[in-house]
Amino acid sequence: MATTETKVAGSSCTAGLSWARVCKECGQQHDGQESHLYEYQDDVDDELVCHICLQPLLKPMDTPCGHTYCFHCLSNFLKEQDFCPVDRQRLQLHQCRPSSLLVRNLLDKLTVMCPHSSECQHQMQRCELQPHLHNRCPVFRRLREEAEKRKRPSWNELKGRKGEGELSGEAKHSATQSRNPSRDQPEPGLINPAYEESEEDNTPLRSSLVAEANVVELFREEPDEELGLRIVGGKDTPLGNIVIQEIVRDSLAARDGRLAPGDHILEVNDISLASVPHARAIAVLRQPSLLRLTVMQEKGFKSRDPRPDHHPPSSASQPTHGPHGNTTSNHNPGTVLQVTLMKSQRTEPLGIKLIRKSDESGVFILDLLSGGLAAKDGKLRNNDKVLAINGHDLRHGTPESAAQIIQASEVRVNFVVMRPAESQEEGGSSREGHGRAARRPEPQYFKRQSTFMKDPPGGFSSQEKTVSLKKEPRLSLGITIAGGRDCRSRLPVYITSVQPVGCLHRDGTIKKGDILLSINGVDLTQLTYNEAVSVLKAQTAQSQVVLRVIQTLSEDSDEDIENANKDEMDSLDDPRDDALNWTPLWTRWLGLPSHMHWCRDIVLQKTNNESWGFSIVGGYEESHGQQPFFIKTIVPGTPAHFDGRLKCGDEIVAVNGATTVGMNNSSLIPMLKLQKNKVTLTVVSWPGSLV
Repeated sequence: MATTETKVAGSSCTAGLSWARVCKECGQQHDGQESHLYEYQDDVDDELVCHICLQPLLKPMDTPCGHTYCFHCLSNFLKEQDFCPVDRQRLQLHQCRPSSLLVRNLLDKLTVMCPHSSECQHQMQRCELQPHLHNRCPVFRRLREEAEKRKRPSWNELKGRKGEGELSGEAKHSATQSRNPSRDQPEPGLINPAYEESEEDNTPLRSSLVAEANVVELFREEPDEELGLRIVGGKDTPLGNIVIQEIVRDSLAARDGRLAPGDHILEVNDISLASVPHARAIAVLRQPSLLRLTVMQEKGFKSRDPRPDHHPPSSASQPTHGPHGNTTSNHNPGTVLQVTLMKSQRTEPLGIKLIRKSDESGVFILDLLSGGLAAKDGKLRNNDKVLAINGHDLRHGTPESAAQIIQASEVRVNFVVMRPAESQEEGGSSREGHGRAARRPEPQYFKRQSTFMKDPPGGFSSQEKTVSLKKEPRLSLGITIAGGRDCRSRLPVYITSVQPVGCLHRDGTIKKGDILLSINGVDLTQLTYNEAVSVLKAQTAQSQVVLRVIQTLSEDSDEDIENANKDEMDSLDDPRDDALNWTPLWTRWLGLPSHMHWCRDIVLQKTNNESWGFSIVGGYEESHGQQPFFIKTIVPGTPAHFDGRLKCGDEIVAVNGATTVGMNNSSLIPMLKLQKNKVTLTVVSWPGSLV
């Protein structure tokens, strides 16, 4: 047994603590590059101590030579050296693996003291410290509340402020530059149609978006574990920045809960992504083990002139009050309400069952238990989406995190929920209609019209290839496929692998990622996945096979990703698993010819003075020529955000049926501003690259 020094960072006194400087995991003040600090209460076995920092292991990593170190300690050491610190055998970080579950459990059970012991004397297992800080520690709660009062808009501000759209490019740049002064000027063509100075004097004014630069650490238990992020953008695309398009449900990122769609990833492990192509950014994000992401997160609009004596007139654009005095908003997808439940005592249950849905992120009310507090109150309903509880943003949260917030609350529990409009129309005032799930009909896709045709973005193109083979009837082509008319986003049928046993591999023309056009003259572009499989099997049985495919090309080829990590990643994965899970990068779809695009219409509705809630980039520029318009940002608390169908990286093909092809900024901005209450956006949507 070894007596381990207690790691203390001036925690005996809370004076001088600030929410910005305190670590959200261990509660101490330390540099972001340093390991977490804990106050251990017992002696720790030597086998559980890192040989570099001489402290109990944090995120333990085993070396091939049999030694164990903290991940931070080992990774920092191997930046300067290339050997094991104990026996000096040659060593690289990618050769190390996370320690066994048994070792991690033993470390998690070490007893630690709350770092704010002057006001909180709780002792607990190390794995319980972070939940304790966020749910029970009075000092931590006070620091968080003080910071939120200073920096973050209230939910009333997010949903109640009215004014035409988002901010100007200059305003957004100033908000971002204050946190990242090294960033370049905003790229030409950035349009933010959400912001427009209202001509009505009584309309509350908005300035820049409230944006924060935050550091999020994600730790892969296994090197090949997916983060669960879909990524768009890159310097080789019109978007420029690397942007999170989507968080995959039940993934590592979803369980962590701190990242959200629309977040801009600025750095990964101190590597800047500000000017790297898409493929390189994906390679960096696929590094094994720990990832330290610096992200810019937009929180919504902030009032420019919140005059206390200002009383806006009552109109359709202003929040209205329901029969219970709850503020509501008239967004088409539903109504936003605030509901407060008062518990008779802290431990009283609310009687609410919460769930997550397979087709939409966030937390939803499944049922209100008969006789429970929420059922007696009568204001919450089945299928309400929980946006926030006690000021905690749950738009991309989980039922587990919502339950923790409720359990940690005092007698007052404040809900912000969104109620689908359909449930009000169908159910009226009857309780029968309240439990009905309001589901949006399946999207109707259609081929891109001839007037919507355009060239791919600069740097992207495609070429058609034809292969004619004579083969034995029983000999397989040796390819696996995915996509089809019935898959998400109506992807065309594409090749996920070319097996070495097939005749196409020997020919060498057909590559992974090629898009199938036809086989022996049979069109494959209109088929579902199962229909395509049946046609391929039938035609492959013939002795002569003519296969037509399209290969998309880019100046920064996504094959770079396979070369980027050759020295860092093992290539021993089963090839069948690789074929099953492989998906193309987002940039592969950008070079696809327009006639192969499937479009859909998205209708947004708003009140006269509201923001549409999205910014776009693209259009005609002298330096770049004609570029498509892409969605770059979706602003929290706006119709585009609440609707949920628009995603970062979507291409806008038309507005109210008028093509955007050939338009420049000065043409598209007025078109969007003229749409006061309703706009129909025709979009093409490609799934982001999965990491």
